[in-house]
Amino acid sequence: MRIATAVIGLLALAALAGCKSPTYGGGGGGGGGGGGGGGGGGGGPAGEIVVGNILFKSSHNGTQNPAIDTVAVGSTVTWTWTATGSVPHSVQSLGTPSFASSAIETGDGKTYSVTFTTPGTYQYDCAVHGAAMSGRIVVR
Repeated sequence: MRIATAVIGLLALAALAGCKSPTYGGGGGGGGGGGGGGGGGGGGPAGEIVVGNILFKSSHNGTQNPAIDTVAVGSTVTWTWTATGSVPHSVQSLGTPSFASSAIETGDGKTYSVTFTTPGTYQYDCAVHGAAMSGRIVVR
């Protein structure tokens, strides 16, 4: 009987560990608050996205191509070029609603930030690599 109770307890704990709810983070860039852990990824704040060689990756939840982040209205999303070497990349807004696109940049450590003031789902890709590098920002 004790073993059965222990097994049920472990199964319940495992089920709870798999649950996650959306986190609406604030501030990108300067280490702003909001957005905590999240599931399955780097656990960084929502709205911080790595621009790598042929990938956009959410620092919050680990999603990539598409990198998907959900942020609150008024949040700033920051893309950071990391381990890109001499390969050029950009953040190019697609469709409607839209945001101002970045220039094509080369080199690690480059950043591009956008503050989203209107709710909606914003699609983007890299002007150089197209659909091979894509992402989505959901603003609520």
